[in-house]
Amino acid sequence: MIRAHRIVLSLALAMASVPLSAAAQETGDSAEEVVVTARTSGAPMWTVRTGSGIVLLVGEMRNVPKATPWYPDRLERAAGGAQRIILGTKAKVSPGDILRLIFAGGKLTKLPDDRVAADYLDATRMARLRALEARYDQDYSRRNFLITSFDLLSRRLAFSKDTGDDATDVVRRAARRADIATRPVGEMRGEDIIDNLFAAVPQTHLPCLDAAMAAAEIGPDIVTARGKAWTSFDIPAVMANPLETALGRCWPWTDDRLGAELRGQWVTAIDEAVQQPGVTLAVVPIRVLAEAGGVLDQLERRDLDVSGPRWR
Repeated sequence: MIRAHRIVLSLALAMASVPLSAAAQETGDSAEEVVVTARTSGAPMWTVRTGSGIVLLVGEMRNVPKATPWYPDRLERAAGGAQRIILGTKAKVSPGDILRLIFAGGKLTKLPDDRVAADYLDATRMARLRALEARYDQDYSRRNFLITSFDLLSRRLAFSKDTGDDATDVVRRAARRADIATRPVGEMRGEDIIDNLFAAVPQTHLPCLDAAMAAAEIGPDIVTARGKAWTSFDIPAVMANPLETALGRCWPWTDDRLGAELRGQWVTAIDEAVQQPGVTLAVVPIRVLAEAGGVLDQLERRDLDVSGPRWR
């Protein structure tokens, strides 16, 4: 049961002006050299140039398959020349939050009031779910639809197995070595996250279940296809991939309050970054950047100088 809660919290947050770093001073790396080095890493990124500085937006896709390799050492080198670094949202989880999950977690993992999946699903959805139960030898009848969806995506499609470095880990490591201060794009209290999950009624997770079943029905080939699209900078293909579609239709991204807050943190942080001199490097979920009405669309509408891969 605890493992299921960890999946929820990790996917949710999987579901972020300092002096010039010593590394940059010693090597004399210019801002343009940082940009060029970063772009050769194989991770898609966009450059926002202002009168006084550059903002590098690295479009992160977590769990990049080793079968679709990229060059994290180049991103690490580039990050060492940045003046400031922004990473993802930080979850502030207290011991009390963990205890709450232990003692009341059944409310998150199971459907309420001894109800079963058939009480919520029409005949077509139910037939699809039963076919997946048979394929994977699982019983999803009492499980919360969000937990079922995460099980289909993370365990049955196994998209988090046999993966390489994530951009966040690479950049954090570079910042530590170069003594560059990093900051999360924002913070969320574990209590608020858990309250939000407890308050969600089963019907709110049906779009997530639909998309997760569609991804599972296609099979694991979509995991590799998603990785290849990311490393080839085919952002429309990344966004249209059934796995990416499913992740984007699941909590917290579809929650009116939590999803809006996560996106709003990035908009605010990048608004601040474009006012700063020097190089700011931000590792941003590819979904937040490239979705309709996302960060890139907003930057384009403001007539800022944005260069990088086509995202729609």
